[in-house]
Amino acid sequence: MARPLFLIHGGLWEDDMTADRFWHRPGVISRLREDGWVPQTPNRLPRPASWEAEAAHLARLLPDGPVPVIAASNGASVGVRLALAHPARVSALVLAWPATAGDPQLDQATRVAHGPGVEPLLAGETLRGVRDDELARLRLPVAVVPAPPESPWHQRHTADALLKLVPDAVELPVFPETPHPGFAGRAGEFSEALAGFLRSRTAAS
Repeated sequence: MARPLFLIHGGLWEDDMTADRFWHRPGVISRLREDGWVPQTPNRLPRPASWEAEAAHLARLLPDGPVPVIAASNGASVGVRLALAHPARVSALVLAWPATAGDPQLDQATRVAHGPGVEPLLAGETLRGVRDDELARLRLPVAVVPAPPESPWHQRHTADALLKLVPDAVELPVFPETPHPGFAGRAGEFSEALAGFLRSRTAAS
């Protein structure tokens, strides 16, 4: 039986950060297909005015029934907004390498790179575009994939905060981000970790 899966790639106002670069080229999609999943990998809005606009864009592309969502880096903000706005359509949520919010140096680097239009997307607490009390209200299976300690854009304290805030969230192994050269040798292990979490949650539901 086909098992749909919805993947949200990372990036923030980066024209070259697409689903192809984030999920397909590193080998994630081919491995998930081998595990029996049917992944959908839409491209996010390139320069959205808000996280809500991004979530609305992706909501139109979700399958009809409840589907597990894997949301990476800044895409984690979109995944959470999607789960909050459409709880009946998201059955589980994996937050992979959640982007760190509230770091003055990172925020300033983003402003310099993209200009003042990106400013509304920088606001948030643990995650950009999401309040901590909203994270605490999530009522679905959630897993967090931390980045390696040396990743400045995906700091460990962000993953730790999510694991405390989101009820019953579980931690998956640490992996380099998919576009990083260090990921290539671990694509199979990453896909197995995702599939193992999703299978366990499907069996439990």
